Amino acid sequence: MIYRMKVTAIIPDDLVNTVKEYTQSSTVTEAITIALKDWIDVHNIKELNKKIAQNPIHISNGKQIRKINRS
Repeated sequence: MIYRMKVTAIIPDDLVNTVKEYTQSSTVTEAITIALKDWIDVHNIKELNKKIAQNPIHISNGKQIRKINRS
């Protein structure tokens, strides 16, 4: 089941119009939904990059990784 929340927010018109333009949305609801989903995706990618940076994979020989990928 999908739950939806009705929200009243005071957002500058120029910001809403820019989001509508960038998302190519015809409604404010669709534009804000797309923008929020995109923001969450970017946030998740940044968090994942932090985790990878803490324990990076070092490949000294490309043959090793190809062998792993092909098995």
